[in-house]
Amino acid sequence: MKAFTQMKALAAPLYRSNIDTDAIIPKQFLKSIKRSGFGVNLFDAWRYLDEGFPGQDANTRQPNPDFVLNQDRYQGVQVLISGENFGCGSSREHAVWALDDYGFRSVIAPGFADIFHNNSFKSGLLPIELPSDVCEKLAADCVATEGYTLDIDLRARTVSTPEGDVYEFEVDQFRRDCLLNGLDDIGLTLQKRNRIEDYESTRRQFAPWLFNAQ
Repeated sequence: MKAFTQMKALAAPLYRSNIDTDAIIPKQFLKSIKRSGFGVNLFDAWRYLDEGFPGQDANTRQPNPDFVLNQDRYQGVQVLISGENFGCGSSREHAVWALDDYGFRSVIAPGFADIFHNNSFKSGLLPIELPSDVCEKLAADCVATEGYTLDIDLRARTVSTPEGDVYEFEVDQFRRDCLLNGLDDIGLTLQKRNRIEDYESTRRQFAPWLFNAQ
């Protein structure tokens, strides 16, 4: 998993409440169990004028010129500013994978659905909760200022704006440490690799039949 420490990145506004996981990545694109390849279909129903299907060449599709991520000024965006209850709906991990695959490293919103919030930390995406009036202001500033960037510091737990405003956010200490060190569940387990190997070696001596090849 990619570590997250500090970044200064372009932000884009998608200030809507209750954006669910089916809007983030529609159900027809969930056949793959890989974490990659979902970015091209992120917000598919909003991003394209035609209906998409798995394996389709995105270059043959009709982009919606009114959708924020299709605008030239937001190309290379890494921070999404949205509304209350982001990531509600079904529990699909693919929603986080699609955001990550597109290039997002953080989503700022007044609140997140619990499962999406948990999935984000496990995939290296930083969900930041800020008051609704702050999120609304950040979204408005994005619209008003082309090339609007935010400085996010996970160590300091702050979001800084070009105007010099600094907003603090809360994050669970364990999840913060995992993100700072790029540790997902597998990475955390592998930190105990030596102890696991010692256990398996001892276990093999006392119960060799468990390790016989079939």
